[in-house]
Amino acid sequence: MAYADRQLPRSDELFLDHIAHFVPDMEAAGAALEGLGYRLTPFTHQQNSLKPGEPPTPAGTANRLVMLRRGYLEFLTSVADTPLAQQLQAAVQRYVGLHLLAFAVGDAEAAWKRLEQQGFAPTPLVRLTRPVELPEGGTEEARFSVVRVPPGTMPEGRIQMLTHYTESAVWQERWMDHPNRIEELHDVLLAVEDPEEAATRFARFLDRTAEKNGDGWHLETDRGALTFVTPDSLPAALPGATLPSTPFMAGYSLVSGDLAATANHFLKGGGAVEEIGAGVLKLTLPAPLGGTQIVCARGQRAPWRG
Repeated sequence: MAYADRQLPRSDELFLDHIAHFVPDMEAAGAALEGLGYRLTPFTHQQNSLKPGEPPTPAGTANRLVMLRRGYLEFLTSVADTPLAQQLQAAVQRYVGLHLLAFAVGDAEAAWKRLEQQGFAPTPLVRLTRPVELPEGGTEEARFSVVRVPPGTMPEGRIQMLTHYTESAVWQERWMDHPNRIEELHDVLLAVEDPEEAATRFARFLDRTAEKNGDGWHLETDRGALTFVTPDSLPAALPGATLPSTPFMAGYSLVSGDLAATANHFLKGGGAVEEIGAGVLKLTLPAPLGGTQIVCARGQRAPWRG
């Protein structure tokens, strides 16, 4: 089966698994997303444990998700005073919006060991759980192993790798049928002061290759990609983008199965929608969410991909 037909990677594959917006008010964020035509998972508190068999403790964060046919979008908020929640709150003070990139790997422990050998000093492997409602009733614990590095090691935001163990519980059909017809997460645009340095560091972190691409740098995973540009190049890469400060996760691209339906739902939901190319829409998200989504018809690409 080709990777495009699978949700999760095998062996040494690497997928862009999900991105996350950090938001201060989940009630407002949820209402905005539903207005834009997204179906959401229930509001769920996260729990962490650092050792196998160790009782989980509250992470201090909670989320709602937009599950897609490929990948997903996460919306995170703080619910307690923990170190992880404090990181989220500090990020929200910079700007509301995209602050996290997560890459799926087949073996989180192997990824952790590789990062340690390469000098990234990863923090202890986190075993993350959250309860998931099942369509037939009851719940199942969704389980993940998450690889993180100390704050500041990747100054662009919270950059992590994870391994999923409960795919069927996480990607339920009832949560992937979005009225706005959004289906896939594709790639991410980052504005940084030194694109070559950032791309080369990400390449070491992800064990992939970065290449110069026009005015910026580009890094492909087995599913999904990253593009790095300077602040001066951001307006050309993402027309109308507003730069709060650097580094900045400026936007990401999605694929729609029906671009007209997408535009209709976005407009009804109060989003600022602009056609920026044949088969390409730009959505400036409402203030409770922050950020920019580029939505492409199949076969089209985000403007920063050329």
